[in-house]
Amino acid sequence: MVYSVLGILHLFLWIWAIIDILGGGKSAGEKLLWILVVLLLPLLGLILYVLIGRG
Repeated sequence: MVYSVLGILHLFLWIWAIIDILGGGKSAGEKLLWILVVLLLPLLGLILYVLIGRG
């Protein structure tokens, strides 16, 4: 049960990050780089994006 809730939370955060990246004012290269980071490093990529990429 706990893993299901964490999985759904992770999916929600992943979708939010992708939408936020695509809707941001960054260049196409930066968007592609952040999407790759979020996809290839699922949990760490989300954390890095929130701490570094949104600023």
